[in-house]
Amino acid sequence: MLPPRFSIARIILNRRPLRPPNLKCIPPGLRLFTQNSQLLLVSRTPPRPELPYLYASSVSRLPRAAPSTQYQGRLARYLTTERKQRIISETKLTVKYIVYFHVIAGFVLALVWLVSVEIKERRYPTPPEWSFKTRNIYRTARIMSEPNFNPSGVTEWPQVGNNYWVALSRLEDPSIDGKDLQIPPGDDHRVFVVGINALGFTRNGLDLLSKSEEWRRGYYSVLMGAARAAEHLDEDVRDRKRNITFPKEHMIGPSNPRPKPVPHGAASPPLEENCVPASESPHMYYTKILTSTGFSTGQRLDAALAYADWLEFKGLRETAEEMYDWGLDIAMGALPVGVNNVVDTQTGIISNNAVYVSNNLLKATTALAIHHARNANLTAALPIFLSVLRAKKHLSLPPIPDAPKVEPTKMEWITSTAKSLLVTPPYPPAPPSGDEAPIRSPKEICEEAAVMAHIGEILFASSNDDLKLPLKASKSRSTSRNQESGLSWTRDAVDVSESTLTSMDGADLSGRQTCAECLRTGIDNWSAMVRKMLRDQQKSVSTKEQKVGNGRGWFWGGKSTRETEGDEARWEHELQLVDERMDKVQRLLEHEEESRKYRKPGGWLGLG
Repeated sequence: MLPPRFSIARIILNRRPLRPPNLKCIPPGLRLFTQNSQLLLVSRTPPRPELPYLYASSVSRLPRAAPSTQYQGRLARYLTTERKQRIISETKLTVKYIVYFHVIAGFVLALVWLVSVEIKERRYPTPPEWSFKTRNIYRTARIMSEPNFNPSGVTEWPQVGNNYWVALSRLEDPSIDGKDLQIPPGDDHRVFVVGINALGFTRNGLDLLSKSEEWRRGYYSVLMGAARAAEHLDEDVRDRKRNITFPKEHMIGPSNPRPKPVPHGAASPPLEENCVPASESPHMYYTKILTSTGFSTGQRLDAALAYADWLEFKGLRETAEEMYDWGLDIAMGALPVGVNNVVDTQTGIISNNAVYVSNNLLKATTALAIHHARNANLTAALPIFLSVLRAKKHLSLPPIPDAPKVEPTKMEWITSTAKSLLVTPPYPPAPPSGDEAPIRSPKEICEEAAVMAHIGEILFASSNDDLKLPLKASKSRSTSRNQESGLSWTRDAVDVSESTLTSMDGADLSGRQTCAECLRTGIDNWSAMVRKMLRDQQKSVSTKEQKVGNGRGWFWGGKSTRETEGDEARWEHELQLVDERMDKVQRLLEHEEESRKYRKPGGWLGLG
């Protein structure tokens, strides 16, 4: 019996159709095989699965879309929600790290700058009354004036001088650092500084008694630095249009018909109509110090001697001698009341009966003697040197310390070092004015050795006629005696300076430098003197041998050839000793130079 007909139809209806599905009838929303859920996409894409083996054929059958549509689709597929959040978080993190880096770098740079300022301040102290800008300008001028500041070894004096002039104008400006400074009324002769909007500074001396001693000492240092810069710029001109300084020999104009060419790479030479002097004359700065009220005797004397030295360099010998006499008057004017007849004002010789000799007086008379020696006035120079040496040898000895110096413990040294790093040391105390009588310290002993070296030079380079000595001997024999006497003085100077240098305290930087300079000068003079004596003796031997060969010289009263050859051997032996001594001294001076780098004021890294 056959089944009912409707059941067969039900089976046929439940069969799966054999044709592929119609994509147009299937709603989009199928899940892709190679992508995340459709909900994570920014925009809809075709629902067909993008499989590699289907992609090329499907793309070839589909119509080509426009370029903008392709890029938009790729961008839409790339900027998913997850990627967008990740990009935003990474951008925020990058910006945060950049800000942190710049903040930390700014703090580090500020810290480095503050440490450098502190090091400069401890190496070149400035008065605390000055403004920060003035102190920084002054320190910059001091640093730039050092020989080792520029790698080429050439000091840029125009920049150094401009810094000093700017500092000077700020110190004399009542609205900046010159408050309560008494400027002479009606002083219209001012020097205007190029490049700043300031009043400039006065040409005449000022009344500085209203200022503190620290302020006056710093003001004096600025004036002396400006005078030194003016000395180096005395022969230079400044181009007003370009504000560039040139040596006067490069200027093009009627006053310089044959200008020298400028170095390779330098700016073009200036025209005379555009040039002005690069600096005021040093005369103005030195006179400003000498005529101001409030400086100590030592400061005024140093300015007078520096001015006299510059005048002598310029060839104004008579004017320089007048300035040396003025310095001697400054030193004598500060002697205690009742002290008279110390120095002969006509000759500059210190009296044998002088009961009080100040340090300034010894400095002024020594400078006057050196001036006479430079100008070949040996008759006037030698008595002054001898009187100075006699006065120095009669100085009182330094007092014996009551208790020996106790070395600090390790903990005390660590504490003091940490304190020195955190606390700025006070401004250095005022140095002695020079009106007091010096004591026979190691530095004074080295200065005695320097005077002995000067005496040795004068005796070696002079004859009895130059010194007007009443010796009854031939000219050659008297010259030989003077040379041997000068050589003896020079030997003693080298021995004294070397022994003092090796036994001097390492903390006395000024004294050690004085001894080192005296030792270097003395050993060079000794070597030069011995070499000259050897050359003269060899020349004398050859002359005598020539006379003997010609049949003459037997009846003359001079030395025989054998005696002359003996003298030659003597000087050869001494030259050998001098060379050995020079090697020893050279090693000592090199060690002193290396040690001086670690004994600079300010301690470790200039911070102690």
